Amino acid sequence: MQDGRIEIDNNLIENAIRPFALGRKNWMFNASPSGAKAGATFFSLIETCKANNVEPYKYFCGMLNRIRHCKTEDDYCKLLPQFIKLDQIN
Repeated sequence: MQDGRIEIDNNLIENAIRPFALGRKNWMFNASPSGAKAGATFFSLIETCKANNVEPYKYFCGMLNRIRHCKTEDDYCKLLPQFIKLDQIN
């Protein structure tokens, strides 16, 4: 309450996940629980791209080309949208 830089509500996040919440009934019949988890992960990465001003299509193209070279957990973490630099995306 004393820091004016912090939003007083979470409307930004709620608006970002609204399409997912609205589509929940349509996606209820995913092939499996792991399919539902994969879909949620994919959607989360797209919204993280948007929140960090990264073009999702470019991000996925660059990330999928570089993921095969990852060996450690730290290598994978460096590929997350919030850590990737725009000039690194091909």
